[in-house]
Amino acid sequence: MDNREIMEVISKFEFDGTFEECIPFGSGHINDTFRLTYTTAEGMKYYILQRMNKSVFANPEELMENVKGVTSWLRKKIQENGGDVERETLNLVSDKEGHPYYKDSMGEYWRVYLFIENATCFDLVENENDFYQSAVAFGHFQRLLADYPAETLHETIKDFHNTVVRFQNFCKSVETDVCGRAADVQKEIQFVMEREKLAHALCDLQAEGKLPLRVTHNDTKLNNVMIDDQTGKAICVIDLDTVMPGLSANDFGDSIRFGATTAAEDERNLSKVHFDLHLYEVYVKGFIEGCGGALTELEMEMLPMGAILMTFECGMRFLADHLEGDHYFKIHRENHNLDRCRTQFQLVSEMEEKLPEMKAIVEKYK
Repeated sequence: MDNREIMEVISKFEFDGTFEECIPFGSGHINDTFRLTYTTAEGMKYYILQRMNKSVFANPEELMENVKGVTSWLRKKIQENGGDVERETLNLVSDKEGHPYYKDSMGEYWRVYLFIENATCFDLVENENDFYQSAVAFGHFQRLLADYPAETLHETIKDFHNTVVRFQNFCKSVETDVCGRAADVQKEIQFVMEREKLAHALCDLQAEGKLPLRVTHNDTKLNNVMIDDQTGKAICVIDLDTVMPGLSANDFGDSIRFGATTAAEDERNLSKVHFDLHLYEVYVKGFIEGCGGALTELEMEMLPMGAILMTFECGMRFLADHLEGDHYFKIHRENHNLDRCRTQFQLVSEMEEKLPEMKAIVEKYK
């Protein structure tokens, strides 16, 4: 990507002030993200510019229809609650034709958000208050969108959290073994194969109509919540690319698999990787509080299973990507996705052992 491409894109959006700088920004695995700086009469103003990954999101128009619909809904709810709409949700900047995205001369899709100043995203839980605040934020996200017609959202990544389909696709990755890597990861492959029944745990309940369809974020990591630098409170859920119809337990579970751990997602020394039951309790308390009664009894009962299932699914996805040549998740070293998969499987094993305690903690707060 060269400066001419960037400047072509920038010229198509409605910005305030005079352009000063464009720099790479953030630590996301999927999209290319930049921070733009503009000078205005009131001072510096910042924007986030992103090039959407078409290999991951095959229908950017549908994705952006979801994002626009959900952010508009959130703005309405935040206004009704007397909140700050420029800090409590993402705000899209339209292109000069009034569209929420721009398609450049190379067929790439771009979008712009207002930059939320004086707030931080954390890649790892540094203190339990941050984790608690992220729980409240994602629970509040569920509450604000509880009456949004989830069935009207596009499924931007088909079967994203359909763990039955994920399992089937994993088996195909093992069978085809396009990179010749399967022989070296038989232990990890066996771990997945032994848990075929687990893959059905939530999907079967949904198919039977026992779990309601929700508007779900589907990437509820701590680093997708903005924490106010002054108050230490969560103010905004970001990265809405995977907002789709889904299950509340999946959103809860993905937070746990990312945050209630003692090590980074790609830690190579597995002796450092453990499931932190105290951090799990911190998150349960915040999430249920944030939901404010929006979940059904069965949804709350399934929260611990969501934690195990999302950790298992993510590990399975990392391993499949390793087998297929690392085409989905960005890697920064050899066997990066294999390292990621191993941390997830370590967590799954410990969660399975502590499931009774996990269930008791949910009972304590619901």
